[in-house]
Amino acid sequence: MPLIFATRPSALARWQTNYVADLLRRAHPHLDIRIEVIVTKGDRVLDKPLPVIGGKGLFTAELEAALRQGRVDAAVHSLKDLPVEDAPGLTIGLTPARADVRDVLICPAGRTLDELPAGAMVGTSSPRRGAQLLAYRPDLVIKSIRGNVDTRIRKAREGQYDAVVLAAAGVTRLGLTDAITQYLPLELMLPAPGQGVLGVQCRADDERTLGLLAAVEDPAARAAAQAERAFLAGLGGGCSIPVAAYAQASGASLHLRGLVASPDGKRILRVAGEGEAPVALGQQLAEEALAQGAMQMLGDS
Repeated sequence: MPLIFATRPSALARWQTNYVADLLRRAHPHLDIRIEVIVTKGDRVLDKPLPVIGGKGLFTAELEAALRQGRVDAAVHSLKDLPVEDAPGLTIGLTPARADVRDVLICPAGRTLDELPAGAMVGTSSPRRGAQLLAYRPDLVIKSIRGNVDTRIRKAREGQYDAVVLAAAGVTRLGLTDAITQYLPLELMLPAPGQGVLGVQCRADDERTLGLLAAVEDPAARAAAQAERAFLAGLGGGCSIPVAAYAQASGASLHLRGLVASPDGKRILRVAGEGEAPVALGQQLAEEALAQGAMQMLGDS
């Protein structure tokens, strides 16, 4: 009986699905794995910013429908693209080892963020990235950009943008590290909750698939992602608000950093804490952020 994966058509989505499939083939040498390509709304609508056409769920709804219908058994996503609440009837059955969590600057002229001239146009579709860029360089012009990783790099090379900011994990997975001008330090650019983590969805009652996926689970990646996503959930969730979070193992517990920003970057709120229960830690820091005025900042976004 085959294990059928759904994947979006982009090069990165295919890479991620093949990566998980290879992990499973090594763990289960006789497993028959098949892959079905499904086009999502996020793949079709490329002329509008993500928050305008729906934010999270744009790249997942069609794959989730295929899961519920039983057409496929699993779907691989960048966890940061998944809503913080499990879709009805579905669950995250696997989080493999985490990749680089940082964001990168890609500037065809070879300039770092500090070296970009005043008024330079930087492309990003992420309010989180835009706010942190403006907090550091308020003289920059942030312009929305859509398209796959290679498309965004091409747009920068064509001169449509002076630079673009992307997740290091996606650029690296596609073998495009030569395009990277600068890895942005976490002190300057805290990542999205779950950045660098893959989330493999399956049906919550599919014991066969859950059992197969469990063989390649990375508990550290899951714990970190749970804490970060609990922080986001406590603030209302969604990718249309400038929220960042990053959790790291600290002995037997986790150390979590969270950030909430106004879209223009003029106000930045930071919280941090440690705990052994990932979800409780994320919720606690969200409450602290709200107590310090995060709701007003989010209301401005």
